Amino acid sequence: MTTSPSSADAAAPRSAGATGQTSAGLRGRAPQAAARGRDALLALQDPTGWWKGELETNVSMDAEDLLFREFIGIRRDDQTARSAAWIRAKQCADGSWANFHKGPPDLSTSVEAYVALRLAGDPPEAEHMLRAAGMVRDLGGVEEARVFTHIWLAFFGLWPWDDTPAVPAELNLLPPWFPFNPYDFACWARQTIVALSIVAAHRPVRPVSFAIDELRVHRSVKPRPRLRSAAGSLALLDAVLRWLEKVPVKPLRRLALRRAVSWVLARQEADGGWGGIQPPWVYSLMALHLEGYGNDHPVMAAGIRGLDGFMVEKCEMRCLEACQSPVWDTALAVLALTDAGLAPDHPALVRAGRWMLQKEITTKGDWAVRRPHLRPGGWAFEFANDTYPDIDDTAIVAMSLRRLVGPDGGRAAAAPGAGHRLSGADRERMLAAVRRGVEWVVGMRCRDGGWGAFDADNTRELCAALPFFDFGAVIDPPSADVTAHVVEMLAEAPGAHREVMTRGLHWLLRAQEDDGSWFGRWGANHVYGTGAVVPALVKAGVPPQAPPILRALAWLKDHQNPDGGWGEDLRSYTDDSWRGRGESTPSQTAWAVFAFVAAGDRGEAAERGIRFLVETQLADGTWDEPHFTATGFPGDFYINYHLYRMVFPLMALGRWAGEES
Repeated sequence: MTTSPSSADAAAPRSAGATGQTSAGLRGRAPQAAARGRDALLALQDPTGWWKGELETNVSMDAEDLLFREFIGIRRDDQTARSAAWIRAKQCADGSWANFHKGPPDLSTSVEAYVALRLAGDPPEAEHMLRAAGMVRDLGGVEEARVFTHIWLAFFGLWPWDDTPAVPAELNLLPPWFPFNPYDFACWARQTIVALSIVAAHRPVRPVSFAIDELRVHRSVKPRPRLRSAAGSLALLDAVLRWLEKVPVKPLRRLALRRAVSWVLARQEADGGWGGIQPPWVYSLMALHLEGYGNDHPVMAAGIRGLDGFMVEKCEMRCLEACQSPVWDTALAVLALTDAGLAPDHPALVRAGRWMLQKEITTKGDWAVRRPHLRPGGWAFEFANDTYPDIDDTAIVAMSLRRLVGPDGGRAAAAPGAGHRLSGADRERMLAAVRRGVEWVVGMRCRDGGWGAFDADNTRELCAALPFFDFGAVIDPPSADVTAHVVEMLAEAPGAHREVMTRGLHWLLRAQEDDGSWFGRWGANHVYGTGAVVPALVKAGVPPQAPPILRALAWLKDHQNPDGGWGEDLRSYTDDSWRGRGESTPSQTAWAVFAFVAAGDRGEAAERGIRFLVETQLADGTWDEPHFTATGFPGDFYINYHLYRMVFPLMALGRWAGEES
């Protein structure tokens, strides 16, 4: 079903496209656009200091939310109707559901959406349901859905537990040095595994009043791996583990479950959730529910209440955010506003700085298993996630707080009338927090000199080969975008960390693709990676005329669309023909402009990119961006951060205007 990009798909010109604008006219319009964008972004700030845009994903989140509420007995008809309306609204014309805007049909998402609508009362003979069932069968039927979809179906007797891979609770007894222990997996997978191991021990079935025979093709086309292959060996291991799951050593099973429950309870956050993300959150609640925790138990009540806070109500519909990103959004907003010329002592930025300071994490989390002697520091992504601060957020927050304090630490006298609103004590606290964050990030460096997102040296690739994991990234190796942000942070004040910065720089140079781009792990995709790395290289001292930078700029020029913008379809993660190709978007265009401005290249390509941003800005100072431009799991799960369409274009316009002034 996947197609290669056509010229129309990849580069459709916009009616407001770039025609006839002189460079002089653009120089006048770019600062005006930046001012409008700055005012629009300021208007979105919460009075307490933070920014948070909606985090939109595919409808599997909404389908699973309905199934979760049915499972623990809290589903309400009014909520179900609004969630079902959202799911219907996102159905594609061919009857399927996609994982991102204008994406190809996705089998598992379509199965989950269909089952959720059946739960909501949609009859199978309804026209939209007939189209959906037909598309599911065309895609291989429910038999070919991913493991997690099969597990959700097993909860309701729609799929046999015996046909799901094993997740034995005894894995929780393995020491951190033993293969396949929970700490071998990335934090998001780790939390899911531990909770699901409890659920799988119960093998629960809560029958529903319907069947889904209309989704079956009554055959399986998944090939059996050869026994002597690595996949065959893991399949044999899975068979043994499944036998153990059904016939456990009872004292060992009881010990494993007690340890798993204690592990889950210890990681509930202040907002009631687990890891700030939907999968471990709902699986943890289901696990505790099966272990006898009633819905009125304080742990359960807090978890359900917190999950309700992730609901977004819109036009008689409602959808679930898989996560929330206030720390990330606030730090990016500060960088964007200061790039656009807002004074660091502006009241909005002062409020933002003080709020971010309150969000510093000073306790140890799971990362300390691999780095037991490292002092805590840094920031997480969400309102509450002290167990899992992340390196990317910490780097961006550190750079934004430095902007507010100033290059001299805020000691220089303010200009007449400027009126610094940050007290000396505030500035000292910010500098101290930044120092702790930098030290923590430096200590989280991987052996090869790069940085992952949450853990150090979380690179055991064998984990991804387990039959259980046919969806999503399960390890957290170094990535170019995270490493670039760290190098940029260190380059601002290298000090004692110059050698660490240099190793990170060398990691980035080694990671450059043959075509001159860099892979983007957390944003789509090579445009994001390249837009992050080039500014970091320049700030770290690589000359703009160095071959790696020239190759990167040449790649960007070669992938610019006729309308002057850049875009990269998320299919580039699985199909190289989409690499650097897709409809132009404001955020991706801004990422490309970052590279040109950093390298001092103000030629035609950069100018056309700025013109695209100026011409596509809406009257209210914002930009429209229905496309998903961020990544949860490459190849599987994607995100539309609604604030990206604001902060990144504003950064690009501000940097462009700043270089001209």
